[in-house]
Amino acid sequence: MTRIALLDDYQSVALGLADWDRLGPHAEVRAFADHLVDPDAIVERLASFDVVVAMRERTPFPASLLERLPHLGLLVTTGMGNASIDMDACRALGITVCGADLGEDQTVELIWALVMSVVRYLPEEDRRVRAGGWQGTLGRELAGSTLGVVGYGTLGSRVARLGRVFGMRVLAWSPSLERGRAPGEGVEAVGFAELFERSDVASVHVRLTPHTRGLIGERELDLLGPRGFLVNTARGPIVREDALVRALHEGRIAGAALDVYDVEPLPAGHPLRTTPHTILSPHIGFVAERGYRRAYTEALEDVEGWLAGRPVRVLAAPSSPRAPRAPRA
Repeated sequence: MTRIALLDDYQSVALGLADWDRLGPHAEVRAFADHLVDPDAIVERLASFDVVVAMRERTPFPASLLERLPHLGLLVTTGMGNASIDMDACRALGITVCGADLGEDQTVELIWALVMSVVRYLPEEDRRVRAGGWQGTLGRELAGSTLGVVGYGTLGSRVARLGRVFGMRVLAWSPSLERGRAPGEGVEAVGFAELFERSDVASVHVRLTPHTRGLIGERELDLLGPRGFLVNTARGPIVREDALVRALHEGRIAGAALDVYDVEPLPAGHPLRTTPHTILSPHIGFVAERGYRRAYTEALEDVEGWLAGRPVRVLAAPSSPRAPRAPRA
């Protein structure tokens, strides 16, 4: 019997979004809606599983954990990259790692939902109406304002194009972008500090690396100023949370919209839960029906390929892979 675990299925939808019955009677598929943090609890749950399908980076797989999963032969990540999986350890232990594409349309759409909501103070006005009140804030127009795109890769460039559709001036900075070179029609490449100084909305789209951890702190938030908004849908640690909390409480920036945090799920009592002019969404940039359906369908294909000895969408290929356990008679 091949045992397959689907992790961190917060919405309890994983079993219904792919035809897992295709694996036949010799496969057992279990979905877990709760999130485990303690490594011992994770090992206790997964020690008997041959395949684990991880939802993005919700559950990390460092070498110290992988070494304690003796039957694990295939680790699938939804998304075609996962910084929380020790790929070298997987190769050394004989664990094949495969990916499954989530797409990025849903992330782009959420980014703009956050941008529009934060500049028009929609959550605050929603709460005011529900409490019996009426208008209380003066929102800002996007047309004629300036969007700063921090990180001009595939996602950042799509956000920039939509900024132009809204009639915004668009600035872009990226570690690999030469200043003065126009990265696209109507987009101006600028220096890092200049982007924050000139932007009304700064949206973060760089990868989390040792070089980008803490990239945005007190200096950048002060440059953004009391009329500037920060939107972060990339990774929490790119922005210094302590600096952001202070800037919001002291009114040194106009507001923030966040989908990512240093620790996820965001702990109860975290200071961000009480900051003013802040929209907090629970890392749902990639969480949408069509993307999930595609990701779980591709994860199923990954499992089928591995069981057949022909893995697909391979991210880490060990020289001596662990083979599936033979089905019981």
